[in-house]
Amino acid sequence: MLIHDAFKTATRSLAHSKMRSILTMLGIVTGIASVIIIMSLGDSAKLYIVGQIQSMAPNMINVQPGAPVMGGAPSSVMGITIKTLKARDVEALEREPSITNVSPNVTGSSRIVYGNKSKSTLWVATTANIFKMTNLNFASGYGFTKADETAYKHVVVLGSKLAKDLFGSNVEPVGKTVRFENITFSVIGVLEPKGSGMFSMDEYALIPISVGQKQIRGIDYYQELNVQIDPAYDTAFVKTRMISILRASHQITDPTKDDFMVTSMDETLNMLGNIMSIFTIFLAAIASISLIVGGIGIMNIMLVSVTERTREIGLRKAVGATERDILEQFLIESVLLTMVGGLIGIAFGAVIVGAIYFVLSTFFSIGWIFAFPISAVLLALFVSTLSGLAFGIYPARQAARKNPIDSLRYE
Repeated sequence: MLIHDAFKTATRSLAHSKMRSILTMLGIVTGIASVIIIMSLGDSAKLYIVGQIQSMAPNMINVQPGAPVMGGAPSSVMGITIKTLKARDVEALEREPSITNVSPNVTGSSRIVYGNKSKSTLWVATTANIFKMTNLNFASGYGFTKADETAYKHVVVLGSKLAKDLFGSNVEPVGKTVRFENITFSVIGVLEPKGSGMFSMDEYALIPISVGQKQIRGIDYYQELNVQIDPAYDTAFVKTRMISILRASHQITDPTKDDFMVTSMDETLNMLGNIMSIFTIFLAAIASISLIVGGIGIMNIMLVSVTERTREIGLRKAVGATERDILEQFLIESVLLTMVGGLIGIAFGAVIVGAIYFVLSTFFSIGWIFAFPISAVLLALFVSTLSGLAFGIYPARQAARKNPIDSLRYE
């Protein structure tokens, strides 16, 4: 039998049992849609995070206290208090020509109070140049200055959401006073909203480094250094210079004894990209289990179909059909079921991904990026076709091996 004739026969057979064909495809549709959704959302999240980092901190290198442990994370990230970053490190880095700005940070969490309203928030004690380094713009007011740091001024800059939660929409926060850590602060600025995101400052309070470090925390070390490099210099070169400067400042001669970790923005992006890719593949693998379930369902239905069509098989063999003809027909039916189910799953997954994008960008003000990778579509089609072949071969062989005389006698 020509493959074209086998295809027509298989199509006619599937069309004859529409409801059974639709129910058989459901497992494949669900599995393919799940894989498409997970891979698309994984790519979208990766692009979103990368965009957040690049817009928030261009040409930045980060310094964390503590030696790298557990796959490259610094000790301080593990909840260990490390006191190795000091003012002398900042001064030494500021003397390096390839570095334009250095901003040390100290953080904390407090309840911030205005009138009869209060809210738990994170505050960041930092330097005045952080506003320029991280592209922070103001909806009203202005940022604190180097003079404010030197004078230990109790001034604060509020994130947009924090300001709205405390003052509402009808009160101008600038000029008002708030209180946290038993200190009264004067609000001098409100940041423009950035929207939800891992690097959004909308719910943060920013205060001068001198006040946060000395008066609130009572410490002489920093929890982090953010360093902005001159774009004219190569990032790898500046990172090498920074490591040399910090080793000299800490009197370290053995590189294995480093008590700090220097990470460039490119390294951070690569690390996050790798983590997101691995996580996406892991979730897609879990979602693919439903494809196995769907494939088993197809095999079961095809076996039932073989039994129901025993007399048809016997009649076809009696008029000259070979085992190969019967095998081809049932294999084509199985592959058609999975391929059509795969195409429907791709379309369904695309609709769900589009709906998620619409909801996040419209109702939650998240700058979500719509990603629909071609690799996910090709993978879905390949897997669905392979599933049809893998789970259809056994029923097809069972049909092909039936004895024509016994088949014709089958009741």
